[in-house]
Amino acid sequence: MLIENSQHSLLRGKPENGHHRVTFVELFFDLVFVFAVTQLSHFLLEQLSLLGALQTTLLLMAVWWVWIYTSWVTNWLDPDATPVRLMLFALMVAGLLLSTSLPQAFGARGWAFAGAYVAMQLGRSLFTLWALAGRNEVNFRNFQRISAWLGLSALFWFAGACVDAPARLPLWALALIIEYASPALGFWTPGLGRSTTADWDVEGGHLAERCGLFVIIALGESIVVTGAKFAALAWTITTVMAFVVALIGTIAMWWIYFNIAAERASARITASTDPGRLARLAYTYVHIVLVGGIIVSAVADELILSHPWDEAETSARAVLIGGPALYLIGNILFKRATASRMVLSHFVGLGLLGCLSLATLPPLPLGAASSLVMVLVATWETLSLKGEGGSAAGTPTRPS
Repeated sequence: MLIENSQHSLLRGKPENGHHRVTFVELFFDLVFVFAVTQLSHFLLEQLSLLGALQTTLLLMAVWWVWIYTSWVTNWLDPDATPVRLMLFALMVAGLLLSTSLPQAFGARGWAFAGAYVAMQLGRSLFTLWALAGRNEVNFRNFQRISAWLGLSALFWFAGACVDAPARLPLWALALIIEYASPALGFWTPGLGRSTTADWDVEGGHLAERCGLFVIIALGESIVVTGAKFAALAWTITTVMAFVVALIGTIAMWWIYFNIAAERASARITASTDPGRLARLAYTYVHIVLVGGIIVSAVADELILSHPWDEAETSARAVLIGGPALYLIGNILFKRATASRMVLSHFVGLGLLGCLSLATLPPLPLGAASSLVMVLVATWETLSLKGEGGSAAGTPTRPS
């Protein structure tokens, strides 16, 4: 159970009015990741190839893992306590180094990226151990397990930094496999055993709000890319059309996630008897697919504005269709985990995007068609669930 704050405790007290509010220092911490998301979209845009996609995926998984682990920690530790604030500020410094090293993570700045990443992961985990000592025995043992797993993965992060780019990718991928597998395995550690999701005393409403804010960060980055590019171009009918297409696609993405699903999922995890299980599946794992779809869509918006009528190569078509498709897949998984419902509109949207992938259209009309599909999905779901939006704790029985 959540532990009451004492004079010397760094732990959060029991939540008031449903769940803990997101504090200003948490929002301040997130600013580093606004920059990280921007760096990732630019990285993919400059290396629009299969190798570039693999490298971007790895870097995104690392950035997301740092952020989501920190969100779990601030779910337990009080960000308004001075030592916790100082820990977050230290993470911001390391996070800025990590973000600035992203474009050259597979080049000259491999050590900067790996060092910053390991310092953030292990440093935060060791700080949490200190904060939990004598106050929460179950979580203290769990962070002993987590620290052991992060220490193991650190060996491969450093090993990857020691070698050239071709060998760096598989070593860093192995490090991420270790880290991503560990929660599913209950952080099993020799001598300490494993934990269960019931041991993860998560305050679900707070974590749901934190993840929703990260989706806003990613969508905001897409708007920044669109606005900055549009401002730098001559304003013609074509560029105005491209700007509108990109913006409509982003608005549709917001609608698909936030109109009903986000609030309903928050209510579901808050009322759950095992919030740790939902937090692990729906928010820790599934949300990275949503964020990945938004980042790829931001790259697509850049292509629509820069090359509206050029011949769309295979890589360009993959981005223009892949971004919305990834986002819909993420929403399907998220809504299945939190509402146990079939989202027919999303599956139809995926089918339509699959048909569009066969078309040899320039970026502007292809982007317009994919944005139209997203608007269709958003409208279909809204109309099918009309009148149920306020019933967040309920579970609709019909497909949407």
